[in-house]
Order: sequence, then structure tokens, then C-alpha cells
Amino acid sequence: MATAAGNRVSDRIKHDHREPESYYNKIKSATSDGEKVRWQNQFVWELARHSIAEELVVYPAMRKKDRGELQIMEASDPSFILAIDSLWEILAQHIKEEEQDDLPLLEKHIEEGDSEKMAASFSHPGAPDKPPYETVAGLMAAPIDKLMDIFKELPSAEKRND
Repeated sequence: MATAAGNRVSDRIKHDHREPESYYNKIKSATSDGEKVRWQNQFVWELARHSIAEELVVYPAMRKKDRGELQIMEASDPSFILAIDSLWEILAQHIKEEEQDDLPLLEKHIEEGDSEKMAASFSHPGAPDKPPYETVAGLMAAPIDKLMDIFKELPSAEKRND
């Protein structure tokens, strides 16, 4: 069954990419600070939702297709080291950019107390700390921690569909 976004995963992702763009434009054209905040919350929510969807649906399929599924590969498989090297190459670049550019910029623009609050919510002391449970708990906890803040002020459903 086709939807407005299309029935292929690439169609859905492209549709999802247009939503933050739409909310960005609505932030830019908002006439009050309250309206800007509501669109900002919608923008952030959409980015978070999209990121989680890609992490859970798209990236595993890409890893399985392009690099072999590392989790089910035997260490004795001749392509195991190639797969881990390929994955590490991508992760190392991401880590380097995040640690050298993104994180220093973030810390520069937030208060120390806010940084400490973010650090506390990044990992939950009561959450499981063994795979795979810590990953599942982390994926669930971070968005839940933010739900109350985000849902405080969102544009109405009618305005989102404008």
C-alpha cells in the first residue's frame, strides 16, 4: 500500500528529510518567540525520531548488505577482519569529528550545570550495563528523558499539516 511518502524505504527517508526543512522554515517565519519555541521543539523531535528510525531500521540493513553482519560472523570467517576494519574506519572518522569539532563547540555554548545534567542523563546509573540490555535501555531512556520537555510546547496538529 503506497503512502504519500512512497512505499520504499528510500522514499520514506527522503520524505522524512523534508520535514525538518519544513519546520526550519516555520521557525524562520514565526512571528512570536512562543511560536518559534513550539516549532523548535517539533524540529528537534523530528530529528530525534528520524535518527532513531535510521539506527534501528536502515543502518543494520546497510551493515548487513555492505559489510556482512558482524554480529553473526564467526571470528574464523576470512572476511571477519575486513568487516571489522571497514566498520572501524567509519566509526573512527565519526569519533574524530565529534570529539574534535562537535563536542568542544557544544561545551562552549552550554552552561557547566547544563553539561553536568546532560552527562547524568546520558547514562543512567540504574540501567543495565551488559550488552544488549544497556543499548536497549539507552535507546529508550534518552528519548523518554526528553519527552516531557518536548511535549510542553508543540505546534497543534492543524499547524503541523499546513
